[in-house]
Amino acid sequence: MTTRQKPAREASQGSSSRRLVVGVSGASGIIYGVRALEMLKRTEVTTHLVMSRSAEITLAYETNLKPADLRAMSSIYHPFNDIGASISSGSFPTMGMLIAPCSIRTMSEIATGVTSSLLTRAADVVLKERRRLVLAVRETPLHVGHLRTMTQLAEMGAIVAPTVPAFYSRPQTVNDIIDQTVGRLLDLFGIDVGILKRWTGAPMRDDADT
Repeated sequence: MTTRQKPAREASQGSSSRRLVVGVSGASGIIYGVRALEMLKRTEVTTHLVMSRSAEITLAYETNLKPADLRAMSSIYHPFNDIGASISSGSFPTMGMLIAPCSIRTMSEIATGVTSSLLTRAADVVLKERRRLVLAVRETPLHVGHLRTMTQLAEMGAIVAPTVPAFYSRPQTVNDIIDQTVGRLLDLFGIDVGILKRWTGAPMRDDADT
């Protein structure tokens, strides 16, 4: 199966354009990957999407979207088994890779370096080229094996960023929580989509309140 591309956008940005690989695995919480693609579509970042087969199943369970809808949100889509894709080589420059959500299986494959798909191969490339790899791990509770794998990945240079909600932003809806979380994930790549509510310090308190 060949890589499905939208050459017009890629060509217009040239070889020096900012490229971000977006991986979507089959963990619950696929909306994080969906929202990341939606937000990135508003930027000048070229997105290279790769999603696992189980991600397509989760997409059907958790949303009303189809795989084609997700592919349409990306600049360039790479099939899961296309090991010859551009993002499988370190000579193809990118900003790095975000995997959202990241399943425990995907996380474990990356940690061992024994990659069986383009999703984990692309992540391995990001690590070996010393680029930024952000893993939005979606699992709870965690046993000691999970925690050791996370430690191993952190030592290898990955950023393990579980999808933990922040409440200082006073979210009113589930979408508020999702947007804040995804905004923080993109912030790790220096991408500000203008949706993140940043902490600016604790409010001043009256002496009477102490």
